Amino acid sequence: MKLSTEVALKKTSYPIDYDSKVVCLGSCFAEHISRKLEDFKFRVTSNPFGILFHPEAILNVVKKAVHNEEFTADDVFHFNEKWHSFFSHSRLSRNSSVEILVALNSAKRELTESVENASHVEITLGTSSIYRHIATGQGVANCHKRPQEHFEKQLTPIVELQEILRALISSFEQLQPGVKLIFTISPVRHVKDGIVENQRSKAHLIAALHSVLDENSAVHAYFPSYELMMDELRDYRYYDRDLIHPSALAVDVIWKKFKMNFISEAVFEDMVKVEKLQKSLAHRSTETKGEAYDKLKAYQFKFKEELVKKYPFMSF
Repeated sequence: MKLSTEVALKKTSYPIDYDSKVVCLGSCFAEHISRKLEDFKFRVTSNPFGILFHPEAILNVVKKAVHNEEFTADDVFHFNEKWHSFFSHSRLSRNSSVEILVALNSAKRELTESVENASHVEITLGTSSIYRHIATGQGVANCHKRPQEHFEKQLTPIVELQEILRALISSFEQLQPGVKLIFTISPVRHVKDGIVENQRSKAHLIAALHSVLDENSAVHAYFPSYELMMDELRDYRYYDRDLIHPSALAVDVIWKKFKMNFISEAVFEDMVKVEKLQKSLAHRSTETKGEAYDKLKAYQFKFKEELVKKYPFMSF
């Protein structure tokens, strides 16, 4: 007896393996995917500018990378005893203008270099609602707790989202011709906007994204993390205590779906070895000598030696 509706998934023609280099950008769910990839020792770069929810916020920093534009004093401001930028998440905020400009330009270089060397870029889109800074007209990545009257909240029309997404795809292709893009809609609901408003926002993203991907479906892919959360995992046991964010169990289920459809089966066996070694290294043994301790260290050494010999970039 089936207890959930299954979301049909299609295996990609360009799977990720241990030769791949992956960049994850976008909302907090992009960081869930990147952490899973990191746990299995894939080469991955995650959100150099921090969490970015709206496609325009992602495009703003990618354009900086494409055109090799340095961040300047015009891109930062002082508020609540910190220096911030509307281009980035608050994790890049610093105590001085010099420090934040160093952080922003370092993030820009990291983004440029990682995409230039990437085989895959995974982009998680969170919302089509954006806060636009009234004084500059910039769609901001984060308001940094500035007064609400400094911003105008807008629901980006589908046509504008399509233009942003086309520009985003073009920018990635400029940095790395032939790069494979994997788009997904974040399963996190923005309920502070309202339930109806969240659904409108997600609907705009879905409609705009699919119309753009249909223009070049042979190259770029869609992973239905939002649909998996809304249908297959339609039960509050799959949510965190806030009843908004996916629980660790939900992330594990969605990751397994991602693995089966976007990671090469040729590396599954090595992924198992990495997982076993990671669990062994994480285990805190009470013994520091003796036969059992020596066996554990020999077991760990065997796996490390085998994996590092095959994949020299791996570090444990």
